[in-house]
Amino acid sequence: MQVQTTPLEGLLVIRPAVFADARGHFLETWNAQRFADATGVHDAFVQDNESMSHRHVLRGLHFQMAPHAQGKLVRVIAGAVLDVVVDIRAASPTRGQHFKLRLDDKERTMLWIPPGFAHGFLALEDRTVFSYKCTAYYSPSAERTIRWNDKDLGIDWGIDTPLVSEKDQQGLSYADFSASLAH
Repeated sequence: MQVQTTPLEGLLVIRPAVFADARGHFLETWNAQRFADATGVHDAFVQDNESMSHRHVLRGLHFQMAPHAQGKLVRVIAGAVLDVVVDIRAASPTRGQHFKLRLDDKERTMLWIPPGFAHGFLALEDRTVFSYKCTAYYSPSAERTIRWNDKDLGIDWGIDTPLVSEKDQQGLSYADFSASLAH
């Protein structure tokens, strides 16, 4: 397993060892001890989620408020996504900055997203299967969404009109979210 840091503290790109030959491939998708040794992250995962999306479906930018904030280990099982995270930690020097990375079923790269980040992705292929391990249970009352196309965030998704759920279209602006933290 190779671990690469990013400009956003705590956000890690993880490249697992993939053993491929003429028969196909094998990789270890989760090993608590190896993950902790390689990343220094000792958070326990309590929930696994999987979604299937068609090309141009955009999901996000989702997060949960404390005390239900979730860390996520994300990966693509089939297809490809443009994965995007936004640092929303109040005391972070990179607050409001985003990081994006293509995740796909060829490279098998994973992304560790610590609590305190909003997360979303754009499916780049039909029938893209996205998987993520979470460090906290889903809590509907703690769930929040920041609009994917918020001008203050300036995220270039590479598409002007993705297919976005009604709930995600009604997300908070980044400015409104930030103002809510001051109260």
